[in-house]
Amino acid sequence: MKHLKYFFLTLGVIVIDQVVKLLVHFNMAMGPTGEITVLGDWFKLHYILNRGMAFGLRFDLEYGKLGLTLFRMVAMVVIGIVLYRMSKKNYHTGLLWCIAAILGGAIGNVIDSVFYGVFLDNAPYDVMTPWFHGQVIDMLYLDVWEGNVADWVPVWGGKKVALWPIFNIADAAIFMGVFVILFFQKRFLQK
Repeated sequence: MKHLKYFFLTLGVIVIDQVVKLLVHFNMAMGPTGEITVLGDWFKLHYILNRGMAFGLRFDLEYGKLGLTLFRMVAMVVIGIVLYRMSKKNYHTGLLWCIAAILGGAIGNVIDSVFYGVFLDNAPYDVMTPWFHGQVIDMLYLDVWEGNVADWVPVWGGKKVALWPIFNIADAAIFMGVFVILFFQKRFLQK
């Protein structure tokens, strides 16, 4: 039963993520017109829909989004099993808390992909079904730098981009979980 505390963190991340996303969806206008300044010019709430994955990347294949959603679902099941087994084997609690946060973030974004296309009607118009094609709601915007990227840079070359992407609570939980694991990996993985 000691593993349940980690799954409560996972549940907490999911609940907070979904509540914030739904509040943004039902109370903010999309794009710059609905932008809300939180801290100066560098932290804002800016409602957008992300139809792909992190940093707006996506598979431009006919079944790309479906494949991505199914991969995410398998990954979250694997992460859940790993968390359960690692807690049974008494791994470092810091590592287990980080994995629980990553799992909560993964599930939060999977909920968007699986259900929001139907329940929030936010699936792109050109998909075969709104199920598994929902767009992820992003809203946290750190406006650190915006400018043109040199032409020689792969993927983003010649484009005007912002240094920080717009993200959500689930993304932040995943990022922070991975960051803390990398930073404390020697302590977490001494076994």
